[in-house]
Amino acid sequence: MSENGRDYFGLYGWAIACMLILAGTTAFSAWIMRYIIDDLFYEQRWELVPWICGGIVFAFTLRGFATYGQAVFLARIGNNIVARYQQRLFDHLMKLGMPYFTNARSGQLAAQISQNVTGIRDLLNLTVAAIGRDLVTLIGLVAVMVWADPLLSLMAFVMGPPIGIAVNYLMRRLRRVTRESVEINSRLLGAMQESVQGIAVIKAFTMENVLSAKIAQLVHDAEGRSNKIARVSERMAPITEMLAGIAIAAVIGYASWRAAQSAEPPGAVMSFITALLLAYDPVRRLSRTQVNIERSLVNARMIYEVLDLEPQQRDAADAVALEVREGDVSFEDVHFSYSAESPILNGVSFKAKAGRTTAIVGPSGAGKSTLFALLQRFYDVDRGSILIDGQDVAGVTKHSLRSQIAYVSQHPYLFEGTIRDNIRYGRVDASDAEIEDAARLANAEEFILAQEGGYDTLVGENGANLSGGQRQRISIARAIVRNAPILLLDEATSALDNESEAKVQEALERVMQGRTTLVIAHRLSTVVNADHIVVLEEGRLVEEGTHGNLVAQENGVYARFHRMQRQRGENLLDNKTPED
Repeated sequence: MSENGRDYFGLYGWAIACMLILAGTTAFSAWIMRYIIDDLFYEQRWELVPWICGGIVFAFTLRGFATYGQAVFLARIGNNIVARYQQRLFDHLMKLGMPYFTNARSGQLAAQISQNVTGIRDLLNLTVAAIGRDLVTLIGLVAVMVWADPLLSLMAFVMGPPIGIAVNYLMRRLRRVTRESVEINSRLLGAMQESVQGIAVIKAFTMENVLSAKIAQLVHDAEGRSNKIARVSERMAPITEMLAGIAIAAVIGYASWRAAQSAEPPGAVMSFITALLLAYDPVRRLSRTQVNIERSLVNARMIYEVLDLEPQQRDAADAVALEVREGDVSFEDVHFSYSAESPILNGVSFKAKAGRTTAIVGPSGAGKSTLFALLQRFYDVDRGSILIDGQDVAGVTKHSLRSQIAYVSQHPYLFEGTIRDNIRYGRVDASDAEIEDAARLANAEEFILAQEGGYDTLVGENGANLSGGQRQRISIARAIVRNAPILLLDEATSALDNESEAKVQEALERVMQGRTTLVIAHRLSTVVNADHIVVLEEGRLVEEGTHGNLVAQENGVYARFHRMQRQRGENLLDNKTPED
């Protein structure tokens, strides 16, 4: 809170100035009642009418402008705080490693952030409003009350301690319930977002009723927590109303009895009662402010739980920029596991020569995709090393490493925006001419120009407006425009029909020329022409060589895969292997 207070010191100063004016005009309303009653109506000094009426008009006009000013200043501060924390959170999330995102649900994370980021804004605004408006107003009105009648003021103050005790009790109850509510609402919004994104699967598997029941339960839980928050936080209302009613009634009763016993003018008593009635509102708001601040603190703490996460894969203190000269990639005795109980790679060693194509073959769970993740330093190896031209990737900056690698996934992801935007993500400084050249090389230009907007056609959510083959060719164009010396292909044609596969394969052959290419292969047909083939099984390298050499080894794993696919006429390796 202190960092934001410093950043907005000037704007908060103007807002507080407006609040002080509000407090002053409120106290003025109570103060002037004494002169209205005594001087005008009791002593009938009619010459004071223009002055008193003019003062009232001026005070209320000033109050109106002050109300407008404080609202606008607080809104500007609040909106900027939300914008800054949204940007700050996103920037921080981009620094966190893949393990964090592996364990976090993206929809739930986005929903939680959207809910909690307003807590920072509300925390500051509530504090400033409580101090600058309500507390100062209360002090001003108390001063008027003491000036009008010290004895009656003492009677009115008896409601303070009970209200303080009630607030402290409610804060403890509210803290736990608010956190539960935020977490449940984030799960609800995340589940809704994921359902919309997976609507095709939902309808294909007639899962509408199942998911509706799941969402209904989350909605019910969220409603229950919200109702509990309302019950807890609103308990202040009957407590403050009852105590205020007792105090005001006691003051009025005593003042009436005392007025009946004496003949002094009623102006002082009326001024006191007016100040007392006006003071009730800031007292009520202040009693609720602590409760509301506690709710905002829960939101703020959850935001800082994310911001305080330390990136697990910082660049080494002496990290240097990677310099790719030839493009040789070497895996040397690489061990890795996502958890201590289940090792994924066990001593894998091989070399992908510069300018050649190295295919990585093996059944699901063999560790193929993990090799790509380690090469890009999404994770760090447990033991061993990965070298590019003799440089350990652990000792170079991640940015320089990844800028030398182009990646094409079997599930291409397109971002919100146009086709041109998505190709340009490969290299942000690429010119329009370079983007169009890359699209031609990727066999994408024909279908792009057939779109109504051409390169400026919006792709829809994750490329929903395009076919699978079209999305894949845009992904390849993105890799081409990156112009990186190392290319990673995660079976880029496995999910395509024959016609699309032929076009994508032709595009890949173009982009692979002159680059160090590593290919994850589920289809043996895609690796026949590879310069080198690496066969993994249960996290170990069991064979390597060319297609011809490996097929010739009758009892080899690769030869077994090859026979299985030829006999069964299937292309996918992601099935269980036949028994020996």
